[in-house]
Amino acid sequence: MIPRRSFRWPIILGVTMIVLVIAVTIGWVIVTVSAALGSENRAVYWAMLAVGTTFLVLLLAGVVMYLLLSIKSIRLNRRQSNFIDSVTHELKSPLASLKLSLQTLGRRQLPPQQQSDLQRFMLEDVDRLDHLIDHLLDTARLDQRPVESQAEDVELAALLERCAEATAQRYRLPPETIHRQLAPAWVRASPEDLEIVFRNLLDNAVKYAGREPAVGIELAGRDGRVLVRISDNGPGISAKLRRKIFGRFVRVGDELERSQPGTGLGLYIVRTLVKRMRGKITVRGRGTEPGTTFEVELPAQPAARDEAVATDHHR
Repeated sequence: MIPRRSFRWPIILGVTMIVLVIAVTIGWVIVTVSAALGSENRAVYWAMLAVGTTFLVLLLAGVVMYLLLSIKSIRLNRRQSNFIDSVTHELKSPLASLKLSLQTLGRRQLPPQQQSDLQRFMLEDVDRLDHLIDHLLDTARLDQRPVESQAEDVELAALLERCAEATAQRYRLPPETIHRQLAPAWVRASPEDLEIVFRNLLDNAVKYAGREPAVGIELAGRDGRVLVRISDNGPGISAKLRRKIFGRFVRVGDELERSQPGTGLGLYIVRTLVKRMRGKITVRGRGTEPGTTFEVELPAQPAARDEAVATDHHR
């Protein structure tokens, strides 16, 4: 999943450094010979010394850049290893559960209630696999350029309501677990992309909430922008990690010791899509209260909003 272009700069930098080493070596030889010939070649001596010094500075700069690229590559390899561990776990766990449930159903006759429970467990495992595949497909789709014709005027309050209902149903939570405070607001974007953004954020909010989940959605408009806040009552995210969590494959902690499922791709997908919509996303603490708040700010669509208001007045 590493783009091929990521190898271009290290290769170019390595070749450049080799050329500079050769040039500095040849220049040093010329300077040494010029010094041995005497004062009549003093101008050549100083010119070659200046050129050699410049090449040496460039060589040192190249070494520093190569070191930084190497560190970046090492970090990316670690993230990929983390990603492979998480995907392996995400695939193996539900498949093992499905296999056990099917073997149980096939080997003996169970009471109807137990059959119903096993079928529910299998459906949850299938949903988990489907969620994983959606994440991988969404990540692959990010490499494609967005199609402007896919954008349309979207009533954001209704879309957030649908996302909240779907998240509550997925985790079998009472509807009031996700508190809504939604004002009328319109944006111009792809409805599919908006659903991906807010379903991911709501999914994270529920997964990492406390033992008694309490998730809030607040939608408001200001200065031609639309602001969506999604809060949870979980343990929160430390300030030093709030920028890193939007990277690809990034998950906090050791993958093999984690209790919550995931691939480290959800927030990367969210940030990429929000940027494409000319918006921004930030993560904050909740002050003295436990938990985290994600804020998504998008350009408002005043034409659609005014049209909706005019339609209401006519009614």
